[in-house]
Amino acid sequence: MTQDANALAAIVLAAGKGRRMKSPLAKVLHTLAGRPLIHHAVEAARRAGAAPIAVVVGHQAGAVREAFAGDEADLSFPVQAEQLGTGHAASVGLGALEGLSGDVLVLCGDVPLLRDETLEALIRRHRESEAAVTVLTALVEAPSGYGRVLREGGPGGRVAAIVEETDATGAQRAVREINSGTYIFDLAFLAGALPRIRAENRQGEYYLPDAVSMAVAEKKGAEALPAGHPEEALGVNDPGDLARAEAILAARDGASSQAR
Repeated sequence: MTQDANALAAIVLAAGKGRRMKSPLAKVLHTLAGRPLIHHAVEAARRAGAAPIAVVVGHQAGAVREAFAGDEADLSFPVQAEQLGTGHAASVGLGALEGLSGDVLVLCGDVPLLRDETLEALIRRHRESEAAVTVLTALVEAPSGYGRVLREGGPGGRVAAIVEETDATGAQRAVREINSGTYIFDLAFLAGALPRIRAENRQGEYYLPDAVSMAVAEKKGAEALPAGHPEEALGVNDPGDLARAEAILAARDGASSQAR
């Protein structure tokens, strides 16, 4: 086993079909700024220093892999044959990282707007706090569709849990801090937590955020870092989201050009 406390691997979740895109093409293969969505997530992991990277595929698995043809030396493509939730997908990805230790980034293949400095800050917070898990969050005006981050005593308190919208109470749905779906875990903790997640929720799925609740309950440390720019948590779920992401990247490029 690799015994490097500073080692960093990554799992990128990319198995879903993306029905709301209303396209026969797998969601992560839709292009943003001229490249497939999945490229943005993988490149973010690479720039953060993660290797190896497990890209969990399912729908159109062959096409997703082909999108990296000639550029996959650090990648593996474990297949999630049934989409049983993010916890199940992470378990599939972790199986491709067997024998490693250190930390593991978990990214979503349809969240393409993460900044390098944000991932750097997430990794730094995680390691300085010696937490079992650190999750990237965002404060947004319209949190509908996202999991909510619950904190002890309200905003500013310690992380207590993450609740999916379908399972949230009315009061919990009013919370504006959302889960971006981006995490860094102590790899050994994640390996021990995933088999204990149960699909006891309204969707009958294995939720990765349940591992956060385990870390809290077992006093192993759960941290949350709000993103400096809320749009970094934007998930691309439909053509409107894709258009918004395109506009955000264009604005960033314009601002970068003016700064130069």
